[in-house]
Amino acid sequence: MQLNPARVSYAAVDRALIGRGHAAAARPYVALHPRHEATPLLPLASLARELDVGAIHLKAEGGRMGLGSFKPLGGVHAVARLIQAHAARRLGLPVLPTELRSSAVRSIADGLTFVCASAGNHGLAVAAAAQLFGATAVVFISETVPESFVERLGRQGARVVRMGADYEASMAEAAAAADHNGWILVADSSWPGYTDIPLDIMRGYTLLLDEAADALDRMAGPASHVFVQVGVGGLAAAAAGYLRDRWGDGFTFIAVEPAGAPCLVESARVGHPVRVVGAPTTLGRLDCKEPSLVAFELLARLADGFMIISDAQAAAAARRLTETGAPLSACGAAGAAGLIALAGDASLRRAIGLDAGARVLLIGSEAPAAPTLEPPGE
Repeated sequence: MQLNPARVSYAAVDRALIGRGHAAAARPYVALHPRHEATPLLPLASLARELDVGAIHLKAEGGRMGLGSFKPLGGVHAVARLIQAHAARRLGLPVLPTELRSSAVRSIADGLTFVCASAGNHGLAVAAAAQLFGATAVVFISETVPESFVERLGRQGARVVRMGADYEASMAEAAAAADHNGWILVADSSWPGYTDIPLDIMRGYTLLLDEAADALDRMAGPASHVFVQVGVGGLAAAAAGYLRDRWGDGFTFIAVEPAGAPCLVESARVGHPVRVVGAPTTLGRLDCKEPSLVAFELLARLADGFMIISDAQAAAAARRLTETGAPLSACGAAGAAGLIALAGDASLRRAIGLDAGARVLLIGSEAPAAPTLEPPGE
């Protein structure tokens, strides 16, 4: 584990990006999805005893909107806001969230095409959102994305383009297609000059933290330790920003990423986002070689530490959680893998105060298999 020497207290600059207010603002947009409801917060008592901590709770996102991961929160929120802005310009008057599925707005959405690159889940989120509001979605995927995701994307009405050796290559192709065709790029990563849409995606994610914190505050109170997995960093940054705003600086936040794509660890080491070469990894939805700019800026200030786990550790954590009644993919269990690895090291436990009274929050970000659910109706 690498402790973060740049850690500072949550401040106004962070609240402007991610905070409690963004969850409240996102809620009416996400609520437009007919399958939207809170996901469960599961107590993992046997794992807590095994790791000698006071309590572990896991926010289980595998059932979110019937799409298998937390991603629809961001996709629906961002696409809804984009359609709202286009409709307001076309109609010459403000458009409320409750009007986004009206015939007048749908006729405008019908002419919009949203394009993204994805390792699976983000594409499903954008496709489901486009279908919900009557727009079109085009999803670029790399050669490594399983065919099962292609089938699922098709069921959400997406046009799928397989292009590029990895996520970064398919991302470049999606951006080029957006420029060439006049489509709207909906990326869950950010870079200089492209931050507004990724921020709306991250702000959608804050709803799951709002649900988790509400549940914990009704029980034993705030978590003392939070472990969250990292791909480009959007989920982890949303978690750090929201929870710092709600609970303050008194808890420990650890970001966990795969050994095959340690972009956050390397970026934190040098103090700015860098692209890493990485290595082959089975953790496909976390296989991102460069962090999102906005996510990195938040995590560089708000995370207490960064750690790397192996594919084998993630797979073992997924098996262990499945045994406890919380089935997850290895990607979805990567944060838990970080906790398990750290809990087995006495010096690291002391370094972050992970003792017998610790109360740990994990995010189970992805189901172990594709749900067989119909897409949302009109």
